[in-house]
Amino acid sequence: MPGTASSPQRRASERYSVTFVPPAVQAIEELTDNTGLSKADVINRAVQIYAYLEAQKRLGAGLLVRGPDGNAERLYIV
Repeated sequence: MPGTASSPQRRASERYSVTFVPPAVQAIEELTDNTGLSKADVINRAVQIYAYLEAQKRLGAGLLVRGPDGNAERLYIV
């Protein structure tokens, strides 16, 4: 059943050519250094997290980030 809610259709991998701004390049480098993941894995994870956050935002959910001191800060994505 392609494309049903219980069984989403999986697409084949796609290759993109993108240009990243310097802050994104730095973030990718830091993430690859700190995690040992490849650039492709870091970017794939980032896109999936962003899609999840956007879906939650559409539902009216918010995101709180709790620091090591226990204080929570609401994260806004505009």
